[in-house]
Amino acid sequence: MSEAVAAAPKSRSGRTPHGRRKVRSAIAVAALEKFAEQGFEATTVDQIAEAAGVGRRTFFRYFRSKEDVVFPGHDERLAEVVELLEAASADADPLVVLGEAAEFVLGMYLEDPEVSRKRSELTRQVSSLRDKEIASIDRYQRVFARYLRARFADQPDGELHAAVAAAAVVAAHNHVLRQWLRSGGELDARAALRHATDQLGEALSGQWPGGRSDEDQDRESVVVAAVRTSASSEVVLKQVREALRGIER
Repeated sequence: MSEAVAAAPKSRSGRTPHGRRKVRSAIAVAALEKFAEQGFEATTVDQIAEAAGVGRRTFFRYFRSKEDVVFPGHDERLAEVVELLEAASADADPLVVLGEAAEFVLGMYLEDPEVSRKRSELTRQVSSLRDKEIASIDRYQRVFARYLRARFADQPDGELHAAVAAAAVVAAHNHVLRQWLRSGGELDARAALRHATDQLGEALSGQWPGGRSDEDQDRESVVVAAVRTSASSEVVLKQVREALRGIER
C-alpha cells in the first residue's frame, strides 16, 4: 500500500480545500492500485473505499462512479481554467494566455505524479477509460476555443482561427504530458510546454486575427489545418506550416 493511501485522512481534514484534495488523491491512488491488482471490471467501489480507509458515502461525496475516480480533479480544474481565461487582460496575447492556461492544466498532473502515471497505464488497457479521457480533453479544447472566439469576434475568420489555435495548444499540452510520463517525471514539463507554445506562436505569427504582419495587412488569408486532438505538437506545426506555404504560393 502506498504512503498516500496509508495516510488517507479519516477525520475533519476533508473539510478544508487542502484536506479535500488529499482525500481525493488518496481515494484515486487506492482505486488505481486495486485496478492494477485485480482489474478494472473486477474492482468494486466498496473495495476502493476500504483500501483508501474511507466509507462508501465518502467515496461518493468525491466521485460519481469508479470511472470518475480515474480522472480526479478535472471538473474543478476546468472551472478554474474558465475563471483564468475570463480574468485575462483584453490586451494580452491570446496565445500566451492559452499557454498559461494549458500550463495550469499540466500542473494538475505534475502535482500528483503517482496518480498520473497509474492513470496512464490504466487508460492504455481499458478502452472505455480512453474514451472518457478523450472527452475530458475535448472539454478543455472547447473552453479554449470559446475564449478565442470572444477575442476574435470582430475579426475576419476569427472562428476558424480560434478552432485551429485551440486544437494546436491542446495537442502541444498532450504531447508534453506524454513525454513527461515516458521520462518517469524527469522532464521539465513546464519548460517543454512553454517551448511548444512558443513554436506555435511562431507558426501562427502574422496569420491570426490581431497578429498580422505589416505586409499582410492588405490581404485576408484563411488557414485551415485539420488535426486530431491526440496529434503531437510536431504534427500540428507541420500541418499549420504546410497551410501557410499554400497561402504564400
